[in-house]
Amino acid sequence: MYELNPTPHVLVSGGGIAGLALAVQLVRSGIRTTVVERAAGPRPGGQAVDLRGASREVAERMGLMPGIDRRRVHEEGMAYVDGKGRVFGRMSMADFDGEGAVAEIEISRGDLAEVLLDTLMEAAETAPGLLDLRFGDRITAIAQDADGVDVSFEVAASARFDVVVGADGVHSATRRLAFGPEEQFATYLGGCAAFFTMPTPAGLEEGWFSMRFVPGITFGIRPDFDPSTSKAILTLRMDRDPSLRGDRAAQEALIDRALEGAGWHAPTVQAALGDASDLYFDELVRIDVPDVSSGRVVLLGDAASCGSPMTGQGTATALIGAYLLAARLAETPEDAAGALRRYAADIVPFAEHGKEIPYGGIERMVPKNRFEAAMSRVTSGIMLSRIARPLMKRVFAGAAESPALPEIPVPVR
Repeated sequence: MYELNPTPHVLVSGGGIAGLALAVQLVRSGIRTTVVERAAGPRPGGQAVDLRGASREVAERMGLMPGIDRRRVHEEGMAYVDGKGRVFGRMSMADFDGEGAVAEIEISRGDLAEVLLDTLMEAAETAPGLLDLRFGDRITAIAQDADGVDVSFEVAASARFDVVVGADGVHSATRRLAFGPEEQFATYLGGCAAFFTMPTPAGLEEGWFSMRFVPGITFGIRPDFDPSTSKAILTLRMDRDPSLRGDRAAQEALIDRALEGAGWHAPTVQAALGDASDLYFDELVRIDVPDVSSGRVVLLGDAASCGSPMTGQGTATALIGAYLLAARLAETPEDAAGALRRYAADIVPFAEHGKEIPYGGIERMVPKNRFEAAMSRVTSGIMLSRIARPLMKRVFAGAAESPALPEIPVPVR
């Protein structure tokens, strides 16, 4: 039975992967935790998450693997197709030993969030009084001193906490309130990304993440846990347009124009877009925060460090960060500020690794014109040929190698 202690009381802003994973470990360690999430409920959808290296080790240490295994996306690998759907290059998961573009363990972001939420509820049942989970609310003001942090909310009454964690994504309000405006930390990377769930098109090759290069946009269709649905994955190369944020009609119009005449399953993607209930659309930006701790406020996940969805490592880095932060707080709960400083040092190598963009960035991922689209097809075919495979395996294995997790003893209270 847990013995409740008013100190520390941790406020987690954000109920995504980072926030839920942190809450799981804090509650398990006997630390009183409040989670606020601005959305009305858990957010579905999102692209598939790779679990490999340190992120897989964290999932195993946290006991998440049984739930993940039940919701795994079974992918054979990645296939590159032309306008008629003919494959001109393949990257088989088996041929690349799970270290290529597709890992051995893949799960959609929304399904991983469900696994974490279920795990959190189980932990809370064994530790009554330690968890306060609130949807439909957000932080509006932060004022900290040496002993704690006073926080105002949009809905709930103001309250005081020992630690505040900003796990509220790329456009973190916590970061803005405690560290400064987003412009200080964000670098535009030359485009936008969009994801949404769609009905699986007829004739799509089963089990393969298929991709198509066309000028201005690279789009793909990825298997889902439910075979009747798939994930549309789109990367657009474009000048920055801040007016697109929050304007779904403008986002849909942009995607529709980019896919016009693109061949393959582009018309099916266009037709499904308007009905998608889980459309994600945002700029591709890198987030760099030199020091993610400031007194008793700390940043976690994409709020602290992000290389954009092009890295494929954002969720993995968030999971690792949550585990390390919870371990440091559990290690010295009487010295919360010190725990945050130690975590800030722990996460640096993982954050830097997670910001590395493969394939040369958007210039390599998305062709600018027809000539570049043709060259992308030629170079991809050569790189993925049987002759070049040994070299490419070494390249991907080196890129996938993540730093080792530190051993931090975590007392269970």
